[in-house]
Amino acid sequence: MRPIRIALTKGRLEKSAVELFERMGLDCTELKNKGRRLILPVGEYEMVLAKANDVLTYVEHGVCDIGFVGKDTIAEKGGNFYEMLDLGFGRCRFAVAGPDGCDIFTGHREMTVATKYPNIASQYFESRGMDVRLIKIEGSVELAPLLGLADAIVDIVETGQTLKENGLSVIEEIMPISARTIVNVASLKTRKNEIQKFTNGIIKALSL
Repeated sequence: MRPIRIALTKGRLEKSAVELFERMGLDCTELKNKGRRLILPVGEYEMVLAKANDVLTYVEHGVCDIGFVGKDTIAEKGGNFYEMLDLGFGRCRFAVAGPDGCDIFTGHREMTVATKYPNIASQYFESRGMDVRLIKIEGSVELAPLLGLADAIVDIVETGQTLKENGLSVIEEIMPISARTIVNVASLKTRKNEIQKFTNGIIKALSL
């Protein structure tokens, strides 16, 4: 039987996850010296480095048993898996932002909102009873109101510095975000003890 396989989001979450694994007593030598390799041994486990959306796909389809991914990706894409633990790192928030002094909640004009996260934005504005036109942007979404393409944006905000430097500010926060652990539905049944051992190790390490 193959080792428990863990899909790990590359980049910022990866660094925090390595620190967590080391607190769990796992040998992260291969992961810290990965070069261009994408599948690496970490203790008795096997780590798969992937983009956030792909972490969900790999876990949902069972080629990975566990995934480390941001709540933003889970909320936007969804999927058939269990969300097990809030890891507490990678903290930021979804927010509506716009030019300083912008008020998008009054008046009857249809608002135009730019975002990388159309599902999150759609759910939020529907909950507010607002009819908005959404435009999906792949790059720096802050450009949209500066160019007159949109009245406001929905995006991830960490410190707010990028918004400030571009004459934008948070209008309303939508939801907090942090890194989460997800688990494949079938794996939790067929390899329950192994997964429980790993998640117990996480819980213990987080308390250190």
